[in-house]
Amino acid sequence: MTTTETRAPSTVNATDTIVARGRRVLMLERDALDASSLALGEEFARAVRLIAECKGRVIVAGVGKSGLVGRKIAATFTSTGTPAMFLHPVESVHGDLGIVGPDDVAILLSKSGETTELLGLIEALARLGVRMIAMTADANSRLARHADVVLDLGVKEEACPHDLAPTTSTTVTLALGDALAVALLQERGFGAEDFARLHPGGALGRKLLTRVRDVMVTSPLPTVGANATMREATVCLAGRRGIAIVVEDSRMIGVITAGDLARLLEKEPDALTVPVAHVMTREPRAATDSELGSAVVHRMETHGIMAMPVLNDDGVLVGVVHLHDLMRAGAV
Repeated sequence: MTTTETRAPSTVNATDTIVARGRRVLMLERDALDASSLALGEEFARAVRLIAECKGRVIVAGVGKSGLVGRKIAATFTSTGTPAMFLHPVESVHGDLGIVGPDDVAILLSKSGETTELLGLIEALARLGVRMIAMTADANSRLARHADVVLDLGVKEEACPHDLAPTTSTTVTLALGDALAVALLQERGFGAEDFARLHPGGALGRKLLTRVRDVMVTSPLPTVGANATMREATVCLAGRRGIAIVVEDSRMIGVITAGDLARLLEKEPDALTVPVAHVMTREPRAATDSELGSAVVHRMETHGIMAMPVLNDDGVLVGVVHLHDLMRAGAV
């Protein structure tokens, strides 16, 4: 009796085919972004200036996938200091147009530039005197002809093999919206502290809002006088988490660490009688109480420092900040 050996079909070729399809999509979208970047010019600058001069809000509108992208663009503007709202074109002509004012600027999204629902909104915006920025792949479309500024997406082909599903066009639209928001925040001088005020919750808010003064230890301070010996400094090192600050007339003149003590004990049999002035590091690194905790964490990690003196704007010692405390406070 003979048996026929049955082998499972190889999946190697099928896997390669699937990966190749995915790679094709990413490459097409990458190439479209490259082309969009190279094509950026005066119209983009005009769009940024128009929004920067806007005394009202940015109104973003689009239908379908463009509408989903528009919601994200509006959210990005809002989170970076530019008040923005998404307006659905259909709902706009059924009452929602009431949120729009003459001081607003509208960003209208449509690959074809011929989206019926969006064209209906254009007339209403024009009557209100709203300036319009069009994002479209057809610079000769009706949307483009009615807009004050036209940002040409430059998309000729979707990544969809049938050239139907919005893929490449939505990627470029989303990226162009990000480009507008970021260029605008830089134009307005919107900084990290401004960002933090709009994002007070979570790890990001803690990182951007935590100041050294919020975390530093202020009492008792691990200080010894300029005429002290290492015996007194050792007490500070043991009880104050590895740092002793040498002061004279309320001013810091040096710092001693546990590492300094260890090196001294290796070479000096009577180490505890040595004056601190012979051991301390003069002009040590220090933080200021108004600094962002994240900036101080970076310096401490770069230089291998566990605890750092804190000075106020007048150079007076006001505290000590510890790396572990900064990390627990979410400053990283």
